[in-house]
Amino acid sequence: MSESLADNYARAGYHARQVWGRSPALLLVDFAQAYFSPNAPLYGGEGCERARRGAMTLLAAARETGIPVVHTEVRYQKGGRDGGVFFRKVPALACFERGNPLGDPVAGLEPAEGETVITKQYPSAFFGTSLAAMLTAQRVDTLLITGLTTSGCVRASCVDAMSSGFVTLVVEDACGDRASGPHEANIFDMSAKYADVITVAEAAAFLRGLAAQQ
Repeated sequence: MSESLADNYARAGYHARQVWGRSPALLLVDFAQAYFSPNAPLYGGEGCERARRGAMTLLAAARETGIPVVHTEVRYQKGGRDGGVFFRKVPALACFERGNPLGDPVAGLEPAEGETVITKQYPSAFFGTSLAAMLTAQRVDTLLITGLTTSGCVRASCVDAMSSGFVTLVVEDACGDRASGPHEANIFDMSAKYADVITVAEAAAFLRGLAAQQ
């Protein structure tokens, strides 16, 4: 009888849990109007709406407990000259040319005063940005990741967060994609190799538990 996938991964030691730190930050990846406007080419439907609801709940907990909050946005020059091969590979990224309102934050997840906005042109929130240096300077040791899409910019940011030395927690019900298949496959893989996958409730309890100890 062939070995199940779960048994195979368990035997290899995948999905091991990490020791979480005591200085977390929250990263909200690309919660842009483009994923919520039905006529936009990047529209993600219920998968993205579910992520927005989860992220709003977690953002409230982050603000309540006072941890650093970082938002990302994608913005390109007209014509996408600063988007390189990525812009040419994915024509729908034209939604994020400067001046297009589809690149603006979705309602309920707008950055507040004192929260950082990272502008990027590529999938990872870390690639070509100051994010790693900024988090290190703030002595952040654990990064909670939410955002869109699970199979794209969330996954890329997760891999780079781990590679940059941060304990990485992907908040599953605050991440979304245009279909369940890509979402679930990438959540499984991130859990196996790069991050602990948790829920909004677990993330909020973690933050409030740390705040209570201060």
